Amino acid sequence: MTRTADLIDGFAPHSAGAAERYRAAGLFGGRPLGHLLESAARDHPDRPAVTDASIDGPRTLTYAQLHTAVARRAAGLAAAGLRPGDRAVLQLHNSAELAITFFGLLRAGVVPVMTLPAHRITEIAHLAERSGAVAYITEDGRRGFDHRDVATQLCGRVPSIATVFVDGEPGPFAPLPDADPATATLPAEGDTNPSLPALLLISGGTTGLPKLIARTHDDYVFNARRSAVVTGLGVDDTYLVALPGAHNFPLCCPGILGTVSVAGHLVFTDNPSPDHAFELIERHRVTVTALVPALAQVWRAATEWEPADLSSLRLLQVGGAKLGESDAVGIDAALGDVVQQVFGMAEGLICYTRLDDPRDLVHTTQGIPMSTFDEIRIVDENGEKVADGAEGELLVRGPYTIRGYYRADEHNARSFTPDGYYRSGDRVRRLPSGHLAVTGRIKDTIVRAGENVAADDVEEHLIAHPAIRQAAVIGLPDEALGERICAVVVVSPDHPRDRALTLRDARTFLTARGLASFKLPDTLTVVASLPTTAVGKIDKQAVRARLS
Repeated sequence: MTRTADLIDGFAPHSAGAAERYRAAGLFGGRPLGHLLESAARDHPDRPAVTDASIDGPRTLTYAQLHTAVARRAAGLAAAGLRPGDRAVLQLHNSAELAITFFGLLRAGVVPVMTLPAHRITEIAHLAERSGAVAYITEDGRRGFDHRDVATQLCGRVPSIATVFVDGEPGPFAPLPDADPATATLPAEGDTNPSLPALLLISGGTTGLPKLIARTHDDYVFNARRSAVVTGLGVDDTYLVALPGAHNFPLCCPGILGTVSVAGHLVFTDNPSPDHAFELIERHRVTVTALVPALAQVWRAATEWEPADLSSLRLLQVGGAKLGESDAVGIDAALGDVVQQVFGMAEGLICYTRLDDPRDLVHTTQGIPMSTFDEIRIVDENGEKVADGAEGELLVRGPYTIRGYYRADEHNARSFTPDGYYRSGDRVRRLPSGHLAVTGRIKDTIVRAGENVAADDVEEHLIAHPAIRQAAVIGLPDEALGERICAVVVVSPDHPRDRALTLRDARTFLTARGLASFKLPDTLTVVASLPTTAVGKIDKQAVRARLS
């Protein structure tokens, strides 16, 4: 099987008719995703492209310099044996190296599998195996966690991983590769099929481990360019990458790719705390950034004691979880009517409040779909459309919404309707203006500090603990986090009665199993028994009521 044939094995494309309709409407331009950088470097070679304000900085690259660094990285990847259609797991903190390596993979025709710095061996091994990745790109331990330990475990678990590249001190592995582009055979722009996957994002997770989301060149270019239009992004904007750049939100909404599409300036930080971020906003005259609600609340409070000049900031996007009305009002009061609510998913649909919306709509809704080609249904539990203004589950289909998870037939049968609508699991109502107001979740997902955590994933790991017989994991409201993760457990009969099971015990156990840190419970409650439904399943509503 060729590398391209292997790549499309398990990929669910748009129907031929839908794809042709999107091309005819000018939504799909037929260019590879990496062309965004090629175009910016050609038209604006001397403009600042990337400033690294992480612990690796400071340094700034112009678009010409970034283009050269990307070409060298692509040549190095090719020299190391990676070929078009291969997949590589990418796990780097925000830095210039993240941008160089991401675009270098695209230039080499290699599909990046985007993972978060907080992921550990459990998630990394699953994503590498499911994607069929041949390489793992990560970093050393200079930020407090040694990812080379994950690399060692990964090589023992996933046979397809043939190469590991490390940013920093490589130890037993290879450094990030660079080579002379003149010595490398790289794919020409015309060699790339824009209808095939350009990168693999990860789902927030509603059941078990994260699923892979294949985004094509055509749909992700449209995502970036349309997001830039909706947010008014232009060549004079400076975008602060404060959230992990592998997330769809800071990557393409408009994020890194939207900023590159207009030749704007990217400032990368691996420390989004207000004392550091505010100084960057003042120094670089940052105009746009994106935060999750919990971090936005921290920034709002910090304006009372941090003296930095934040007057350049024209747009503070808040998404990843619902922003409460009082918080939206408070942030605007502190920073000057800068809030833009963003609601969406890596699977596709993105909604924005518009720049000219009345502030009451900005404060109380999560926006309008960014494209008129987004098809929205709001349905009841029987799949029937609800009346206008009524609550229901959001279903969506459109040019940049996937038609199926990558290599996940079982999930696809549950997550997509027969006519191709994605079941988001979000409960919403639609206002006469077209704005959506998110009212809750249908799926068993906890949204903690902007990260989606599948309850059953944490439960499966908890019941592997020798002292735990049953576990129920739920989310409860939390002012700082949005939701906190609450584990309610029944201990095994043979667990020593004189040794209480503690939250620290559970977190240590889960960490040792390689679970990402953002999935660890915030509270642990030990009970004699868990309530059950009539069919014998744990009654989460009763558990939630008891804790509330």
